[in-house]
Amino acid sequence: MTAESYDQLAIFAAVAQERSFTRAAARLGMSQPALSRAMRQLEDRLGVRLLSRTTRSVSATEAGEQLLRVIAPRFEEIDIELALLSEFRDKPAGKLRITAGEHSAITILQPVLGKLLPDNPDLSIEIIVDYGLTDIVAEGFDAGVRLGEQVAKDMIAMRIGPDMRMAVVGSPAYFARYSKPVVPGDLMQHNCITLRMPTYGGLFLWEFEKNGQELKVRVEGQLVFNNIAMRLEAALKGLGLAYMPEDLVQEYVAQGRLIRVLADWCEPFSGYHLYYPSRRQSSPAFTLLREALRYLD
Repeated sequence: MTAESYDQLAIFAAVAQERSFTRAAARLGMSQPALSRAMRQLEDRLGVRLLSRTTRSVSATEAGEQLLRVIAPRFEEIDIELALLSEFRDKPAGKLRITAGEHSAITILQPVLGKLLPDNPDLSIEIIVDYGLTDIVAEGFDAGVRLGEQVAKDMIAMRIGPDMRMAVVGSPAYFARYSKPVVPGDLMQHNCITLRMPTYGGLFLWEFEKNGQELKVRVEGQLVFNNIAMRLEAALKGLGLAYMPEDLVQEYVAQGRLIRVLADWCEPFSGYHLYYPSRRQSSPAFTLLREALRYLD
């Protein structure tokens, strides 16, 4: 196979996985016109249509899906083997791509990377913040970070954080206008700051548990966000009740800027795990990151 053919197949795999010429071009570090030209040349050479293009989306045709199933694992194997060559270097090198939720990226990944990267200048790490349950193999990630209960059974999972608790909080100004909820059902009478998550296809349900009884409450309110900072700021300003990871609000509760309610309904649950395919060989770079993230009780 010629170098040009190899490049064109790699470009096709990136476009098919990203479902976007723009994202594939950014991932490969090339211009979008050059990428589009390479795709046309590949389709002309093979004599089949590999991608279905519309003004809004790109998807693989049936022939494209078949080709992707064949070549994607091969490219992954090549990338792994190339990464393994870094063991012959003095320090681990290469690029790692990780998908994580916003909270874990800020509280777990960022502190570890701040210690790891200065001593490993040849190592680069890309963190994609995403609330969805990403297919890390199909999307070309080396690993993902999610709560233990969210990790697929066919993945290797390693704990990288302690058990977690959620907290329902509101400002003193908010509770000057509204009574405090005593049971989760009382939240239906409150102005709740809600979270939209793509995984659930709508607003996130607030989850509670007490003495083995589990409840999911579909709360409502004037504000809907998809990030942590804006939910926290809205709660501090008295605009409603927020459902947040406990560690993010402890300081504000201690200062009296937020008041916690329903604490007896917020029991601990499994914390964050690093997960990756069971067939993945560990490059020196990935091994270094994995061990730096490993949580020790």
